[in-house]
Amino acid sequence: MPAVTTQFNRVSIVTKANVYFDGGVVSYTVMLPEGERKTLGLIRPGSYHFNTDAPEIMEIVDGSCRVVIDGTTETDSFATGSQFQVPGKSGFRIDVDHGLCHYICSYLP
Repeated sequence: MPAVTTQFNRVSIVTKANVYFDGGVVSYTVMLPEGERKTLGLIRPGSYHFNTDAPEIMEIVDGSCRVVIDGTTETDSFATGSQFQVPGKSGFRIDVDHGLCHYICSYLP
């Protein structure tokens, strides 16, 4: 299992939050020096569905969630320090049962 990312250096941050599902999910966009884009966010308890344009890696920084990738029926659980990948032009349902789920979303080329 990869180590949890704890810091990004020399980045630009878009200060306007990305707010989804009436505040159930809130993130901020971070631009790395090499042009890579990530979002850092929090997911409140609930069930949410997201569509993807590009492939994504979701890293769970703190908390836990359950995920079903579109086109599958399997529910996988993820906790602090774990990650999952979502294909581009797809989507996923993410469920948080309690507490907050902190995440980093990396958008792949």
